[in-house]
Amino acid sequence: MSVWLPSAPCTPRACVEATGSAAAIPRAVVRLAAVVALILVGVVLSPLGGRIPARAVRRWCRAVVRAAGVRVRISGGPVPGGGLLLVANHISWLDIPLLAAVRPARMLAKAEIRGWPVAGALAARGALFIDRDRLRALPETVACLARALRAGRAVAVFPEGSTWCGRAQGHFRRAVFQAALDAGVPVQPVRIRYRHTGGAASTAPAYVGDDSLLASVWRVVVARGLTAEVEVPPPLGTEHHTDRRTLALAAEARSLGRTRRTQAVAPDRLHPIVPGAAGHRLDACAEGLPAISRRVTKTA
Repeated sequence: MSVWLPSAPCTPRACVEATGSAAAIPRAVVRLAAVVALILVGVVLSPLGGRIPARAVRRWCRAVVRAAGVRVRISGGPVPGGGLLLVANHISWLDIPLLAAVRPARMLAKAEIRGWPVAGALAARGALFIDRDRLRALPETVACLARALRAGRAVAVFPEGSTWCGRAQGHFRRAVFQAALDAGVPVQPVRIRYRHTGGAASTAPAYVGDDSLLASVWRVVVARGLTAEVEVPPPLGTEHHTDRRTLALAAEARSLGRTRRTQAVAPDRLHPIVPGAAGHRLDACAEGLPAISRRVTKTA
């Protein structure tokens, strides 16, 4: 794997809280079956493409998240029509249907997603793939994004380039914002957060480090009282930004709630999480943050 790739210090062992119990297994099995059934419906209907109304796609995406036992709250908007670059922070596999629930879009995805069970077949129908091991392929990927945006399509991207646990965050890489500038389309930042019923942040949905997709999905369907909060701040017009750096900074500030580029993780985010079975703490995320921050703030 290329050394330029952004990565997060978050790992399942250090950052992700334990969820569920043996008593929750029957309910979890039902939820898992419902998620798989809905995704299979999506695979079957995906050849219809643009003939499916956007409203139906948004409802289907919400249904996938709800089937996993997660409540959905979307605030803000409205989202512009026409060519649009959707950008969001990245925590979980749930982020993908949540972002599509805001506005259906072609997803820029890592090539490995093609190999995911069930979901990989759905992604292959409409996603734009990036080979993250080939830095030389990046300019063509940006050009491909710009062509889709000029054609009036919405394209969804997670510019952190890696998943984070939700209590620690990365920086937005700049390359994809060049596509929005080249196409002259607005950028729509989106902020995704996962919370417990009481309002505390939850890391249960996180899909980080060496976590497997199945383990992450199971952790979600076993959990109780999870809510996904999706905030849609005002869009950013590219006419107000002269280069991809300033555009990325502005989008990052709205998606991650930051005011300074040098802030990798706010100090109050490095407190212990609710201890799991092993009593691990989120403080482990801080080990290596300086090195990570140096890597991800370089221009792609």
